[in-house]
Amino acid sequence: MAVTDPDAARRRRGIALVAAHTLWFWLLVPPAAAIAGGRVRPAAPAAVGLVAFALLYLALVAVPVASLPVPPTLRRLGLALFALLGAGLAGAYAGGPGGWLILLMYVAAAGAVTVARPARGAAWVGVAVAAVPVIGAARGAPVADTAQTALVTMLAGAMTLAFARMAQLVDELRRTQRELARSAVRQERLRFARDLHDLLGHTLSLVVVKAEVARRLARTDPDRAATEAADIERIGRTALAEVREAVTGYRDHSFGRELANARVALADAGIAVTVRRSGDPLGVAADDVFGWVLREAVTNVLRHSRASRCEIALHTGRGGSVLTVRDDGIGGRPGLGNGLRGLAERLGRARGTLDVGPAPGGGLLLTARIDRRPAAAVPT
Repeated sequence: MAVTDPDAARRRRGIALVAAHTLWFWLLVPPAAAIAGGRVRPAAPAAVGLVAFALLYLALVAVPVASLPVPPTLRRLGLALFALLGAGLAGAYAGGPGGWLILLMYVAAAGAVTVARPARGAAWVGVAVAAVPVIGAARGAPVADTAQTALVTMLAGAMTLAFARMAQLVDELRRTQRELARSAVRQERLRFARDLHDLLGHTLSLVVVKAEVARRLARTDPDRAATEAADIERIGRTALAEVREAVTGYRDHSFGRELANARVALADAGIAVTVRRSGDPLGVAADDVFGWVLREAVTNVLRHSRASRCEIALHTGRGGSVLTVRDDGIGGRPGLGNGLRGLAERLGRARGTLDVGPAPGGGLLLTARIDRRPAAAVPT
């Protein structure tokens, strides 16, 4: 798919908009024709002023629509000069042929495009519209022509204001879309890093435990050591498959599967396991999140606890689901590392909470709670 350059697209839009504003110059044909026909005296100042007026109008319009890097002070100075030139030409020649009052329409349009704040742009247009009858009456222009020009000036200014505001909103929308895209990429990277940590942290801990068992049994019980080595191979293959599934985004990560793995890992490490389950079956979101919680909790027991017993309890009732993992190890409160931080984020998205602290009587107690009706399914 082709990638569009935002700056190039903006430049193309700017060129198109400047070309569209150039089409408005057909309204300057009557004043130009009056100058060419010798009906405007003196002709030279009128011709030079009209040409300068048209060029300055294009410059003022091109700056905002093409996003040219012009200092705001210079833009305001150019707009003020343009307004004075337009009002001066209209005031000097409005009483004669050519319909010079129409120049105030360009003054209104240029201000609507150049002034950044909508309220100030509307005030600018209002002043330009009010100047039409004032100059027309002072120069004795026909009332019908003056009223028609005032109406055209008001409509042109209002239309330009609406168009300028729409262009601002479109630019803001595009910036927001780009920022959302960047944020989505960042979130996806964080999600994948968290999933990979949760996947491999437990598996590698299990491999280390089994490797230690195999090393101790290598001389005294070679057959048992060979069995442990085969388990290490099986775990490695399973981990490789899980990583591949994580990369593709399709992963079966159920609580029942993690509970079975936890039994094996803890038993191999010489830790007695007690499992208690009660209540209703887990919901889909809770089943997925509790699978991650159990994996990380067991990993921490294997790595840090020096425990001899571990109790895993799950209860699901009308109020929600509660998972507790308790050991009789050295206790204390572990630092909030990547694993526990990732669990807290997962539980938070499922309207759940995580609490880790010393257990009564010694050891460590991890408690995860999830409301019965989570706000949304937790992404895996």
